[in-house]
Amino acid sequence: MSVKPCYSAYNIMSSIHESSKYERTEQIQNTLNPDFVHKFNLTYYFEERQLLKFEIYDVDSPRSKLDAHDFLGSLECTLGEILGSMNNRLEKPLVKGKGGQIILTAEEVSDCKDQATLTFKGTKLDKKDFLGKSDPFLVFYRCNEDNSYTIVHRTEVKKNTLNPTWRPIILLVRALCNGDYDRTIKVECYDWDNDGSSHDLIGEFTTNMRQFAEGRNTFEVINPKKKAKKKSYKHSGTIELQNCVIEKQHSFLDFIKGGTQINFTVAIDFTGSNGNPRHSNSLHYINPYQPNHYEQAIMSVGEVIQDYDSDKLFPVLGFGAKIPPDGTVSHEFPVNFNAVNPFCVGIPGIMQAYKACIQQVQLYGPTNFSPIINHVARFAQAYPDGSNYFILLIITDGVISDMEMTKHSIIAASVLPMSIIIIGVGPADFDAMEELDSDKHLLTYRGKTAERDIVQFVPFREYIGGIASGNSQLSQARLAKDVLAEVPDQLISFMKRRNIIPKDNPPASHQPLSQTLPSAPPV
Repeated sequence: MSVKPCYSAYNIMSSIHESSKYERTEQIQNTLNPDFVHKFNLTYYFEERQLLKFEIYDVDSPRSKLDAHDFLGSLECTLGEILGSMNNRLEKPLVKGKGGQIILTAEEVSDCKDQATLTFKGTKLDKKDFLGKSDPFLVFYRCNEDNSYTIVHRTEVKKNTLNPTWRPIILLVRALCNGDYDRTIKVECYDWDNDGSSHDLIGEFTTNMRQFAEGRNTFEVINPKKKAKKKSYKHSGTIELQNCVIEKQHSFLDFIKGGTQINFTVAIDFTGSNGNPRHSNSLHYINPYQPNHYEQAIMSVGEVIQDYDSDKLFPVLGFGAKIPPDGTVSHEFPVNFNAVNPFCVGIPGIMQAYKACIQQVQLYGPTNFSPIINHVARFAQAYPDGSNYFILLIITDGVISDMEMTKHSIIAASVLPMSIIIIGVGPADFDAMEELDSDKHLLTYRGKTAERDIVQFVPFREYIGGIASGNSQLSQARLAKDVLAEVPDQLISFMKRRNIIPKDNPPASHQPLSQTLPSAPPV
């Protein structure tokens, strides 16, 4: 039996495994290979692990309760797992039933993603100021379904001129006309008054995006009051569209569907400030009953990202420890001690390698970030075409020792297909991290400024309350959401700066990237 729902979820489960009935497909009579037409619309969040459960039933009577029908099988997966599959198509066997397979396909709901850049110039506008000319500005309105208008944009004011040229306007087409190129757009031209409430209307005109796109470039500005009073009235000047550029704005999912591979690297702090791993107060203490903060951070972020990494092979690096066999201090060593193949298979593989490593290394120091950042940057540098995007998760307990070098490394990496997530564990003062997390302004060091913001930092202690009270899964989900929320925009910002568009025909397969580490770890 092959069941083929399209994006059809019978149950949706939250990150804390509470399930709720969502919706049903239609019934298809007398077939073992149904192809369902009904589609479900789900709101997608990259930063959350959205669990889905699909259940298939043989319907006996349309009016019967669900448990009266014959259960044929089910499948549990994540929305990210479907989207991360080749061509957004996931095929898996049904379980807990009578066998068969289910094929799930996902598609981003069609939405107008066009962005318009418009440049306008006014000519011979009416003079409104008694002692001067006019101070004109434009106001753009979208026509609603009920023929009312909603303001969309207001240009800057051009002082004392009847022939203004306004700065280019950049707007999403859906904001101007809800994606309908034939929907009316109203433009009003005003003379600015410094009291802010009695601007004088110079005139107005109506148009639409199709006229803009097709090159109609001159519009007569009509003042309704003047037109009603004077039969000889023609217009109050003209507005000329000097330039119109319409570009499609691609989404994060467009790039994933087009074959961009997400590569996830974990870096773990093994410095002495974490405390002796054999003592229960150490941040690296392996408790058989409760994962430590490092383990929780890895699981929180890794469980979301792994759905987008097709090979599920994750390089895991350590820094700040003396490593076997000779006790050399390293700030860039594979946690599995295999320099040729530093990959771990899935989140369980990461956990296994981490627990084994903590028994073999001697925690030392200092807390240097730059070697790890430079390591991932070397691989990101090899993919300027956007075919691969790299996410580095650094989990640390202390203040960065090589802050200047770290700033330099982040600024250098800001031109690469790369994002950096830093999770601070323990009670240390992480104020310095806020400078790296450039939410207010781009990171600057020695006269050089980062091309874009690629760092997100969160202190783990903000999530401990929920974990201590027994809501560990909910707190981990919130942690993942907070640290991953910026990644889609960071990926898109890289692609836009490089003028990269998603591929229509992505490669049929993805080869794991080779990440060989130096044979002699750097000190």
